[in-house]
Amino acid sequence: MSQIIKNISMFVFAILAMNVLSGCTDDTTDTFGASLLDPSDNVTISSAVFKASSRSVKADAIWARSATGYLGKVRDPETGGYVTGSFMSQFHTLENLSMVEESNISSREDGLIVADSCELRLFFSSFFGDSLATMKLTAYELNRPMKENQHYTSAFDPVAEGYIRDGGIKKNHSYTLVNYSDGSDRTSKNYVKNICVPLNEPYTSKDGVTYNNYGTYILRTFYAHPEYFKNSITMMEHVMPGFYFEYSGGIGSMAYVVSPQLNVYFRTTKDSKETNQLLLFAGTQEVLQTTKITNDDSTIESLINDPTCTYLKTPSGIFTEVTLPIEEILKGHENDTINQVKIALKRINPSSQSEWLLNAPSNVLMVHADSVATFFDNEKIADYKYSFVSAFSNKTNSYTFNNICTLVSRMAALREAGLKSDSEWELKHPNWNRVMIIPVSAEYQTQTSSSGVTTNTLIHLTHDLSLGSTRLAGGESALDLQVIFSKFK
Repeated sequence: MSQIIKNISMFVFAILAMNVLSGCTDDTTDTFGASLLDPSDNVTISSAVFKASSRSVKADAIWARSATGYLGKVRDPETGGYVTGSFMSQFHTLENLSMVEESNISSREDGLIVADSCELRLFFSSFFGDSLATMKLTAYELNRPMKENQHYTSAFDPVAEGYIRDGGIKKNHSYTLVNYSDGSDRTSKNYVKNICVPLNEPYTSKDGVTYNNYGTYILRTFYAHPEYFKNSITMMEHVMPGFYFEYSGGIGSMAYVVSPQLNVYFRTTKDSKETNQLLLFAGTQEVLQTTKITNDDSTIESLINDPTCTYLKTPSGIFTEVTLPIEEILKGHENDTINQVKIALKRINPSSQSEWLLNAPSNVLMVHADSVATFFDNEKIADYKYSFVSAFSNKTNSYTFNNICTLVSRMAALREAGLKSDSEWELKHPNWNRVMIIPVSAEYQTQTSSSGVTTNTLIHLTHDLSLGSTRLAGGESALDLQVIFSKFK
């Protein structure tokens, strides 16, 4: 066994074998060795197909920091399950924010500056469902900032955890995603779809002062304490900790909010000319955003118990676990080199024809089952040695991992070392030969060399919090694991 592990990628023929197979991933490999090597060579290559088992696993709570906030409630027409999304956002300010001279502000009451109006706008890039569905949200003011260095999961509830300010803003608001009521010019190329939440009711701050609206509180606080707006941290600590947008009613749409924004409107006068002004604070990647996901547990349980297939369901729904047949691969090949291990996870096409069907997740991560938590907690990316990303292929209708050789060999090495020191090692490490297939959002950096060659480099991975669902072949039906070996004659 150790000989197999030591010999990984030792020879040029092995590298050539992997390159050829990668270019012919759907062809049979039964006669691959004969076609590659000259009969006079001292090396032979063989292939074999082994069977891997798989099952659905409940995702539970996942790390839910994301640049996108999910808001609404929808029903998956294929499975009948409901998904609800709510999100929290902090707001960013420019370093050492500067403003017009206070004396130039003409929006005033009883000689004091005021905001003419104030609003929260939730700009969304896309949505799922019916844009005409009537939905309800509740916007809560936080009483303190959420901690930047803490990992918040998709189960984290700011209301239950005491982050909501007693006596603070609690604004109930009905909306549709088409939002005909805000008066914006939807024909403009600059128009971005949004949910508008007015904040024009009287507002009482923590120190007991009442203002005609929340915007007036922001303006007066700035001129009284400009040091509070030195940066986003000081602003969150002293002025505006953030807002939680909780789904509170309706069904039919889920908005993918990419830019929450607080707008404060006021007027200034200079040289007898009055000008409308806008002070805005946006939720950006520089500050924290989290999403709370609620799935229909009864539906999730029924899907997990379906023996005919496995599932991938997002957000925070179902993963697929695959058990790799390490012992079977090694049996009879103790002195061989493992050059290639390939597995394809085939999608089972949906039987429903509904126009609201959820798409299959775009990308999936394969990682050792015991390493899932640390992988995301430490913000790792796939190294293509022990963790791998595969994009869904419409051509093959599958997620294909073309070579997980190093992962298989590592599992074999850990087992060998473990059994040498403890005969019960496998019982104490039940996940030793299992991997988890997890939907992820993958961010790539594209670069073009001076010779015109373009490369895409994976730079960031997070759990996929968008709506997605698919069935995979597996469960009662074993999965094919294609393996290529080489050895000296």
